[in-house]
Amino acid sequence: CSMCGRPMADHDRDLRFVLPDPVMALAERDRTAGTWMSHEDPNVSVMMQVPGTGAFCRATLQINMQGGHDVRFGVWLGVPPTALQHALSVWWTDEYQGLVLDGLLANALPGWGGLGAPVRAVVRDPEKTPCVAESSDEKLAHVLHHVWPHDEVYARLPAL
Repeated sequence: CSMCGRPMADHDRDLRFVLPDPVMALAERDRTAGTWMSHEDPNVSVMMQVPGTGAFCRATLQINMQGGHDVRFGVWLGVPPTALQHALSVWWTDEYQGLVLDGLLANALPGWGGLGAPVRAVVRDPEKTPCVAESSDEKLAHVLHHVWPHDEVYARLPAL
């Protein structure tokens, strides 16, 4: 890359959080009694509900970098149980395209934080998870809408 000197294969990365941070803090994590997931494995699940901890839906949070590159985080959003039920009712239907999720970011972004920040996610591509489009949290809104220098982004990410 002419901007940062890294191989092009290091650009446009996808990083996926396996579990919401509040679930990671539990002794039994996703094996907590009464936990429901949309799929048998949290790596592929798009929804989950953990008793006493909350309801969660998957979303993608994109960090834009100079030169048209980006890093995409597969995050979890904490949502009200009614929003989870609505998401479940439309996720695999044509109505999915109109899904809007209002919730709280349930993963801290490495180097940026944001855990618990209010967010709105919308469906931009019916073949993918909703995208975090906005936040009323000033710091997270800046993260979402700023175009970042490559070095600043890579300094925050886990090593390849």
